[in-house]
Amino acid sequence: MWESETESVGGRDYGNGVLSSSKHGVKTDGFELRGQSWYVATDIPSDLEVQVGDVNFHLHKYPLLSRSGKMNRILYESRDPELNKIALDDLPGGPDAFELAARFCYGIAVDLTAANISGLRCAAEYLEMTEDLEEGNLIFKTEAFLSYVVLSSWRDSIVVLKSCEKLSPWAENLQIVRRCSESIAWKACANPKGIRWAYTGRAPKDSSPKWNDMKDSSPSRNQQVPPDWWFEDVSLLRIDHYVRVITAIKVKGMKFELIGAAIMHYAVKWLTGLISDATGAGDEGSNGCNSNTSISSSSWKGGLHMIVAGTKDDLPIVQAKDQRMIIESLISIIPPQKDSVSCSFLLRLLRMANMMKVAPALVTELEKRVGMQFEQATLADLLIPSYNKNETMYDVDLVQRLLEHFLVQEQIESSSPSRQSFSDKHMYEGSHRVNNPNAKMRVARLVDSYLTEVSRDRNLSLTKFQVLAEALPESARTCDDGLYRAIDSYLKAHPTLSEHERKRVCRVMDCQKLSIDACMHAAQNERLPLRVVVQVLFSEQVKISNAIANSSLKEAGESQYQPVISNRKSLLEGTPQSFQEGWTAAKKDINTLKFELESVKTKYLELQNDMENLQRQFDKMIKQKQTSAWSSGWKKLSKFTKMTTLESQDIGHQLPNAAEQTRKTPRRWRNSIS
Repeated sequence: MWESETESVGGRDYGNGVLSSSKHGVKTDGFELRGQSWYVATDIPSDLEVQVGDVNFHLHKYPLLSRSGKMNRILYESRDPELNKIALDDLPGGPDAFELAARFCYGIAVDLTAANISGLRCAAEYLEMTEDLEEGNLIFKTEAFLSYVVLSSWRDSIVVLKSCEKLSPWAENLQIVRRCSESIAWKACANPKGIRWAYTGRAPKDSSPKWNDMKDSSPSRNQQVPPDWWFEDVSLLRIDHYVRVITAIKVKGMKFELIGAAIMHYAVKWLTGLISDATGAGDEGSNGCNSNTSISSSSWKGGLHMIVAGTKDDLPIVQAKDQRMIIESLISIIPPQKDSVSCSFLLRLLRMANMMKVAPALVTELEKRVGMQFEQATLADLLIPSYNKNETMYDVDLVQRLLEHFLVQEQIESSSPSRQSFSDKHMYEGSHRVNNPNAKMRVARLVDSYLTEVSRDRNLSLTKFQVLAEALPESARTCDDGLYRAIDSYLKAHPTLSEHERKRVCRVMDCQKLSIDACMHAAQNERLPLRVVVQVLFSEQVKISNAIANSSLKEAGESQYQPVISNRKSLLEGTPQSFQEGWTAAKKDINTLKFELESVKTKYLELQNDMENLQRQFDKMIKQKQTSAWSSGWKKLSKFTKMTTLESQDIGHQLPNAAEQTRKTPRRWRNSIS
């Protein structure tokens, strides 16, 4: 076993410090580079030219054929004994790996490091340098170095995994990626108290750190290692290898809060759209742990950065296609537990997902995750722009979907709590039961603020405004002042609305839930329909009458229990001074409230008198318009009644004369035959 952390970065000792072959057929002092070609420093002329990429190697057949099965097969299958040129364009590791393999074939010492071991291992597999040709061949020795040196070192495992990015699919098939990922995961899940190896961690105060200074970065016995010590080192990996490491860490059973914090750290480092919110993400990165890695460490290029990159230049700008792949991969590895990552981070990731046209299934999954903790969102995070030019300025439909996911989640948790597993119950026992009653109220205030902000957009339709305002149940709002503010802002930004449309907008508001200040403002608001103003005045009158009734009851109670109060005053004399000061302050507050109530009463009476005066003036105007028509009609009716009375008198005189004539005529009797 090698003490890998105490060895130099330039090389690792295997055998007697270097790799070498015990047998070689050509005596040489080494290799010489002339332009783009390598030559063997020997008196024997070269009989084989191997081309790897743009580099040519002038070598000898015997050392290569004695240790490479592939070279044997190429020369055998060619059936040409005079063949003196071979092209190996698909060799993994390129010219650098082939140079080391050729040196090994000639018996020249080869320095194995974490930077070249993966390429040399893949090249040895490609050249088929197995034990069948020679004992202790290159495959055996590189495999031993990987197993015993690299995998036992934290830094070497990350450097080797980083170097595997250019060796696909050879590194995958040879299980180099899997073994390095497992090694990193085991060390990341280790108890921080037992860590004795060096790591990058937080950026030091020096602006230009050197690698030699990092030798002393190993934690001492008295130094406490933070639980997020591995974030910065692992964030160097490419996204596919990072996913492999995080997946292995999940299997090992690390806390989901730490995994979520590591994902946020990686996202801030590689997604340029999140860098503007780096400060907020840094605060959130400490969710569930005492974070020791600040976001500014993304610019820290000491430690592993200098090994992997070789310079202190900034990381290359990630292209849009790569950013989309990073977003999709991060969404897939976010732990399913609630609060594993912050809601603010999820919304920023959702903003970038919509901008980068991420797969709809992953976007829907991310929206559901936001709905699980929607009560933690802020207004700034919800103001996601709409990337469709024909739509509104902000994506109102997205917020509507998030609100629906929140309500569905609330309904599931309230109706079927027995479906949760024991771990979920234990997880939510402290937070869900306490915060759930206020979650809808917080969401209601958030939606009201969002409506106030987006209502200024002239392209926002009335239907979208109304649907979003009515999405929450009535019990979610104890006060509709925020909703009234949004309605007033919408009416101000849309002055061309008809009377019917303004009534529709105001229908989402309950006038009885408005405060006194909101009622006073609404009573003087010319943009509101008249019917709404009347409802507001009526509700205000009811509130004032209730307040007057309550104050009268209090006064009656004070007069009834006057001796008790005197006794309390006598008791107060023996109480401490702080209590008496608090009591006097409370009495002052009560007096100010009474004064404000009286002022509201007077204002209400003035408004009531103004309304009565307006009503009287309106009635007078109506009477003046109606007097001329009614007077002419009454005159005609009076003439008609006089004529009818005269005619009735004439008819009355004629009727008695006719009766007397009938009485004077004798009665005639008809004689019967019988």
